[in-house]
Amino acid sequence: MKVEHSGPNMHELFSRTDNPNAPIKDQKFYELCLGDSKDIWPPGFIVRQARAQWSTVDGEFIWDEIESEYLPTLEQANERYRERRSVLAGLGFIYSDLDL
Repeated sequence: MKVEHSGPNMHELFSRTDNPNAPIKDQKFYELCLGDSKDIWPPGFIVRQARAQWSTVDGEFIWDEIESEYLPTLEQANERYRERRSVLAGLGFIYSDLDL
């Protein structure tokens, strides 16, 4: 089932460094989003996580490990977002673009 959302209510990009001069090719990033579901019934919320890493061959970021979850209430979606954020922090992804 393809789940779409109308846009993020919350959106963060996480990295292991806050050094703006760190080489991109040596880094991985995680994107974490929480958004309203769209075109599905019953309405609810989507929590989405994806990993990005630089591909020297392609000359661009490649997104993989994309996971989306449908949750029926905002409270459940916020809780799941916090859980996923905590897991990413445990993996060393402690810097958020929201903190810049």
